[in-house]
Amino acid sequence: MSYWGKEIKQQPPSVSYEAVVGTDEGVRDWLAAVRLYGFCYVDDSPATPEATEKLLERITFIRLTHYGGFYDFTADLASKDTAYTTIALGAHTDTTYFSDPVGAQMFHLLSHTDGSGGESLLVDGFRAAKILRDEDPEAYQVLSEIRVPSHASGNEGISIQPMAPFPVLNHHPVTKELVQIRWNNDDRATMDRWKSEDELEAWYSAARKWSQILRRPENEYWEQLRPGRPLLFDNWRVLHGRGAFTGNRRMSGGYLNRDDFVSRALMTSRKRSDVLNAL
Repeated sequence: MSYWGKEIKQQPPSVSYEAVVGTDEGVRDWLAAVRLYGFCYVDDSPATPEATEKLLERITFIRLTHYGGFYDFTADLASKDTAYTTIALGAHTDTTYFSDPVGAQMFHLLSHTDGSGGESLLVDGFRAAKILRDEDPEAYQVLSEIRVPSHASGNEGISIQPMAPFPVLNHHPVTKELVQIRWNNDDRATMDRWKSEDELEAWYSAARKWSQILRRPENEYWEQLRPGRPLLFDNWRVLHGRGAFTGNRRMSGGYLNRDDFVSRALMTSRKRSDVLNAL
């Protein structure tokens, strides 16, 4: 794993479309970059929904959610979600309201006409968590222990909630390493079940510190997405956002399950016998 901040803009990881669609070695290199950095671009892709969908399916099947499967949308509020607007979005992870949040996500800007803005924001959540742990171990512990309720209830007939609230920082139960960030202010439900006033104050103090770290300029990587350059990123590690925009943007992409994504990464980089012997 390689941590990064805004300096990654000088040389962000990328692979070629032809390599990914034409060879398993291309898929291997693509997923290896995502596993190392948390994201990777695909250069010289056709700027079509068909090509975007083909890329995703080179990894695994596209995950179905209440938004559908493969998406191809504009800011028309067809779904009641801030993604379907033109407003700025702060750094967040998607689907905190699922018991099993999506593992990876792709964005491919197909077109942007009659306007400007909409730069994409990426933040290395694992790097931010390390900074928090180094600067304020108590805040890190609070965000690792206190559970946060979340939900998706914006669309008629839907109120998705996880089987239980989860902390912002989630760790492997055996190795204790950080494995998942869950951070989305827009999906957070009412937090009114505190054990004490001290716990309430501790969580909001830790959340404020965490939010400040995410917004430090040195931790923010801003990039204007463009047609022909899809972006794939690890939703358990990398937080994303965007600047406000004007005009008409058409965005395509989709979600992938983490376990299937990791399986494809393993099986393209190692012999099957080695993977099974390591179990």
